[in-house]
Amino acid sequence: MDIAVITGASSGMGEEFVKAIDRDYDLDEIWIIARRKERLEALGEKCRNTVRVLAMDLTDPSSFSVYEELLKEDQPRIRLLVNSAGKGYFGRFTEMPLGEQLSCIDLNDKALAAMCYLSLPYMDSDCSIINLGSNSSWQPVPFQNTYASSKAFVLSFSRGLGRELRPRGIHVMCVCPGWIDTEFIDLAKTDDTISYFDRWYRPEQVVEKAMRDLRKKKKISILGLPVRLQVMLVKHLPAGLVMNIWCRQQKQP
Repeated sequence: MDIAVITGASSGMGEEFVKAIDRDYDLDEIWIIARRKERLEALGEKCRNTVRVLAMDLTDPSSFSVYEELLKEDQPRIRLLVNSAGKGYFGRFTEMPLGEQLSCIDLNDKALAAMCYLSLPYMDSDCSIINLGSNSSWQPVPFQNTYASSKAFVLSFSRGLGRELRPRGIHVMCVCPGWIDTEFIDLAKTDDTISYFDRWYRPEQVVEKAMRDLRKKKKISILGLPVRLQVMLVKHLPAGLVMNIWCRQQKQP
């Protein structure tokens, strides 16, 4: 049984990945994972492939036991794993609740690593993993520090994992978009600390580019020339200068 697994599927990037995979792949099932069961069911009704709804909170470690048991029971071949679930908070590190920031790490990093680990025994040559990083993966970002640092992990983890899996023919790609117009931004803003947004992209644009790049076996997918230029610059500029520019843009000291 060939399947795709998409986390964070109830909205935003995850939802768009479900739509794109449903359009581009012929699968026995698509497993969609998120907390909001009603949204998942509504999305599943629109898909042409058979959809299995898994309403789970990936910040709860017990969800991985549930996922592991389902894999053992069904023994599928996972053609594509998309780790799109994520959260973040924008504001001063010392003024945001510690629990929320640790939850960000749990979902963005620990859950992503767990999903890869549990899925890989069911993947073989020509299977792929897509991990959702961020433009902030490339640099330290004050006032969204925990989120940006968690996405730096995603980028590094994806690169290292891709190299390890190369002999098995399993491809790993990290998607590193700029600002995306989704509900994530409204949920992430805890105050007015972050106020400058240079350019917005729609989630379907990012996913369309990601699917094209996946077919080309690219290791990194970045939509938009301005974002790519920024990535090139921050690779060569001192981190202190990059942070100073960011803080000036946000009118922060």
